[in-house]
Amino acid sequence: MNKVLLKCTIASALGGLLFGYDTVIINGAMIDLVKYFQLSPAWQGWTVSSALIGCILGTILIGRPGDIYGAKRLLQMLAIMFLVSSVGCAVATNISVFILSRFVGGLAIGGASVLCPVYISEISPPKHRGVLASTFQLAIVLGILLSLITNYLLLNIGNSNWRWMLFSGAIPAVAFFLMLLVIRKSPRWLVKKGRIDEARKNIEDLSSHEIDTDQTIREIQESIQTENLSKRINLFKRPYRRIIFIGIFVGIFSQLTGIGVVFYYSAQIFHIAGFSGDSSMFQSVLLGVTNLIFTLIAMTIIDKIGRKKLLLFGQLGMVVVLGLFGYGLLSGNISGYWLVALLVAYIAFFAASQGVVIWVLLSEMFPNIIRSRGASIGSFANWVISALLNFFFPVVIGFFGATQAAQQIGMSYAFIFFAVVTFIGFIYLKKYIIETKGKTLEHIEKESLMVNAECVNA
Repeated sequence: MNKVLLKCTIASALGGLLFGYDTVIINGAMIDLVKYFQLSPAWQGWTVSSALIGCILGTILIGRPGDIYGAKRLLQMLAIMFLVSSVGCAVATNISVFILSRFVGGLAIGGASVLCPVYISEISPPKHRGVLASTFQLAIVLGILLSLITNYLLLNIGNSNWRWMLFSGAIPAVAFFLMLLVIRKSPRWLVKKGRIDEARKNIEDLSSHEIDTDQTIREIQESIQTENLSKRINLFKRPYRRIIFIGIFVGIFSQLTGIGVVFYYSAQIFHIAGFSGDSSMFQSVLLGVTNLIFTLIAMTIIDKIGRKKLLLFGQLGMVVVLGLFGYGLLSGNISGYWLVALLVAYIAFFAASQGVVIWVLLSEMFPNIIRSRGASIGSFANWVISALLNFFFPVVIGFFGATQAAQQIGMSYAFIFFAVVTFIGFIYLKKYIIETKGKTLEHIEKESLMVNAECVNA
């Protein structure tokens, strides 16, 4: 793996770090934000979910400009949007400016979630593609952890601590922009634009002349023709309709575990459970560390254990700990650091299963000709459910009252709901997901279409 390839991969992976950092940085700021802007539960939910609405639109809108201008130029624009969002949130004097800045950041996150992994995949030689593609997911997890650590370190610097927390995102945004100045253009995009000589040079530099450049260019041209053909296919008609709906529910059930709620609101969750501000933020950092450790573990065992087994094991583990957490809050029989232990276990189960497996599944489960569109629809469903859950979570808690005891009741019901739908997800995934471990994409395609035909005939 040469320096050119490594430099381009690290630069693009910084988009993943900003993805994780900017989505979760509001966690530590939320308690003071609520006080400063006098937010109702609904406005609190909108403050968080406005960024997720931006993410949804960003994933939808980025495709066409990416085809026209290329990943390098678009990613530079997204880096500027990340910077504008961080500064805008930090200096906002009213909630409208704050939400608008969050929305701009969400657009950048959504765009980066599409462009960065695609760019890494397009520049990577086949023998390095697997490990390099995983750097984006790892960067997201690292970004989440860094944001939680930043929140903890800035918690006690004064009344404007939340402004500095949100401004801190400007640092990785500037680093992202500067590194993007030296990356190479995607060979695939260059071939699309007819710039074959430039594409050939980039392929040779990125691969250290270890692959057949002319053969690679021919494969890219064939892939582009297939992609153009796929745009005329109606995904919601046979034989693809059923696999598309399975992909949608894979995305939905991943968010219905409550993972977004836990990472966006963990400081408040621990605060409502009875912990101090300092303790709540430290425990949030502990969740981030757990997330990183078990993501790394999952990445090392996913090809040995298999996607489906890992996914179902994690689903059942989450059902148990979510149910116990909700029961403990409601009954008072589980309290203190036992509640912390349950949430740490929950993060471990999620990171070791859904956190890694869902994105691998969405990249493998669809037939070649509709893979990119199918994966996009599954990701879109995931973002929509995330936005809805993170809007309604504070609303549901606030519905039960403003006292700590009342909020504990509301939160307990929310976690019991997560346990129930996670169990429903377990049943659904057990029935409809096929194991893709050790199979070629062509084998997976035949198997998935065969399952679709059997289901239709049944």
